[in-house]
Amino acid sequence: MTTTSAAAAARATVYGHPRQGPDRELKKAIEGYWKGRVDADALRATAAELRRATWRSLAEAGVGEVPTGDFSYYDHVLDTTVMVGAIPPRHRDAVAADALDGYFAMARGTQDVAPLEMTKWFDTNYHYLVPELGPDTVFAADSAKQVAELTEALALGLTARPVLVGPVTYLLLAKPAPGVAAGFDPITLLDRLLPVYAEVLADLRAAGAEWVQLDEPALVQDRTPAELNAAGRAYRDLGALTDRPRLLVASYFDRLGDALPVLAKAPVDGLALDFTGPAAANLDALAAAGGLPGKRLVAGVVDGRNIWVNDLAHSLSVLGTLLGLADRVDVSASCSLLHVPLDTAPERDINPQILRWLAFARQKTAEVVTLAKGLARGTDTIAAELAANRADLASREQSPLTHDPAVRARAAAVTEADAHRGQPYAERVTAQRARLGLPLLPTTTVGSFPQTPQLRTARADLRAGRTGTAEYEERVRAEIQEVISFQEKTGLDVLVHGEAERNDMVQYFAERLTGYLATQHGWVQSYGTRYVRPPILAGDISRPEPMTVRWTTYAQSLSDRPVKGMLTGPVTMLAWSFVRDDQPLGDTARQVALALREEVNDLEAAGTSVIQVDEPALRETLPLRAADRPAYLAWATEAFRLTTSGVRPDTQVHTHMCYAEFGDIVAAIDDLDADVISLEAARSHMQVARELAAHGYPREAGPGVYDIHSPRVPSVEEAADLLRAGLGAIPAERLWVNPDCGLKTRAWPETRASLENLVAAARRVRAELG
Repeated sequence: MTTTSAAAAARATVYGHPRQGPDRELKKAIEGYWKGRVDADALRATAAELRRATWRSLAEAGVGEVPTGDFSYYDHVLDTTVMVGAIPPRHRDAVAADALDGYFAMARGTQDVAPLEMTKWFDTNYHYLVPELGPDTVFAADSAKQVAELTEALALGLTARPVLVGPVTYLLLAKPAPGVAAGFDPITLLDRLLPVYAEVLADLRAAGAEWVQLDEPALVQDRTPAELNAAGRAYRDLGALTDRPRLLVASYFDRLGDALPVLAKAPVDGLALDFTGPAAANLDALAAAGGLPGKRLVAGVVDGRNIWVNDLAHSLSVLGTLLGLADRVDVSASCSLLHVPLDTAPERDINPQILRWLAFARQKTAEVVTLAKGLARGTDTIAAELAANRADLASREQSPLTHDPAVRARAAAVTEADAHRGQPYAERVTAQRARLGLPLLPTTTVGSFPQTPQLRTARADLRAGRTGTAEYEERVRAEIQEVISFQEKTGLDVLVHGEAERNDMVQYFAERLTGYLATQHGWVQSYGTRYVRPPILAGDISRPEPMTVRWTTYAQSLSDRPVKGMLTGPVTMLAWSFVRDDQPLGDTARQVALALREEVNDLEAAGTSVIQVDEPALRETLPLRAADRPAYLAWATEAFRLTTSGVRPDTQVHTHMCYAEFGDIVAAIDDLDADVISLEAARSHMQVARELAAHGYPREAGPGVYDIHSPRVPSVEEAADLLRAGLGAIPAERLWVNPDCGLKTRAWPETRASLENLVAAARRVRAELG
């Protein structure tokens, strides 16, 4: 490779990094603070040490410019809300009294004050806190966090680049505040917000920032001309500032499309672009736009969202093409490494050969550094790395794990009829109501109940060999008995077994399906202190034996009321796993659906009358560009129907979705042909119920009346008010009463009180209906 001036200057960098620490130290410190076991100073000290350790690790790996400002106690969008002073009125007293407690009150709520709404960060499984804005919003700069973290990094002798959510994305992610007309568009506040960003940028410049990164991922979505004009105006104004650092505007997760020429022409100093997956189209688009003469390009050529090793030769080819399109080309992952686990090194249970196929945050950082070295100094300097990479890619391609002829033949034999119920809903509902005999406004929960410390300890003891299978299973039986007994005493109509035997709604099934790999330490932040270990979907999928029938049947033996069978749907099995990237997603979804179909049919054969197949990720995985959505929704809805369509008409099929924007997929929800759907609705004040009504959704639905992501207990009247709002959109004969989501992360005292209030609210409204 010929070394040019752009290549010789190549530097390795990343946009962000996992926050939790090697042993989830941040989670433990924050939860200790909430419980009063850790004071504020100790929490801050833990956080500061984690930041320093991250920066040192990045620098030692060869990263020439470390990111600051990406660290967060809960959520980086919430941090931006604090930075711009957009504190909701109901939280201002709490923030004024104690900034840290007020911050957590916005995230989690208190018994008296509801939190901010939570939803998914674009098409990832990370959740952010939605800003609440209105025409009366007054912004005020508070750059203390950003300046302090930059100062910490500079004190270590490092070159550091603060990373902020950009002003356009911040406004496009926001919603009208409660009481504000639904038609209010937060982007109209841009001119009011830009001076606040100007002040923050000036503060960072004064603190020593040479570059500041402004993340604008919202611009990879379809945007109106007015929104694109707003982006152009924002960066014209910020670029014209005299007292500012150099500006790097970043996008990721997809191609920029019409926004690329807008940003390329803006008076900023550089762009950071994603060149992986669908965003590979940015390469031709950048060339068509005339490149970035005189500017810096940060090229995201290592996939920051998946865990497969990079094809180094391909990435070097892309980087070589980019050299002629910018004054300087640096190398990065495609987005923040927040979305992948920290390190493969602690994974002792994965075959060492297969482990070489995987790259977590530290391995991806090494790949970025290797690519920057090869770009700057020539490929001869990384010849050993390139040879090892070729061998790892070939090993994966040739592995029997990735190709099972029987699985592929079965998937190829699927017919159109296999993906449809034998009877329409209008006929099924009559049979189901006769079989189940449920009252008006039936009550249920979404699936999981609290995982007690005793149960978690028992599971850890089983893994460690400190206890036997028989003893562990006795603990599970006791938990199921308690859950069933509580539900009966509380008066719930359709019960669940509580999922005491399950560690995670995806991991539990992944561990029982061939083709999946499970990690021991692959933690990834979902929201706040909630971390999950996404399994790795590495090969062709099949089900060796039943996975849930035993415990569901046992739970049903304890009650005369129906007990739901609980499964995770095929789309969510993909979305909440690190999915294979060597075949179309639709092919993988069909394999998973066929394995789950066997489980559904076995549950029905064992006498289960209600089966819930959860698909909370259906909306989350929706492509960011509208042109890509029809193809996705076609295979996603087919996979769900393929899972559920083998049952009798009197078996009631439920599904569940939560914490996403559902309005643009209501037609797809209809296409699932589930008999009942439960959806998150408490924080959004029944918005989804109105969206279902506007679509003319013909089946039964349970918009949630209890926000389970907050420790507060809703009152009977609060739940009843939400239920009455739901009745304004959905007829009583088709309306269910349930929480927003599962109760796994909640404690028993608040769960008991909340569900008792939920049942009381249903009875109150039922009585009002006569």
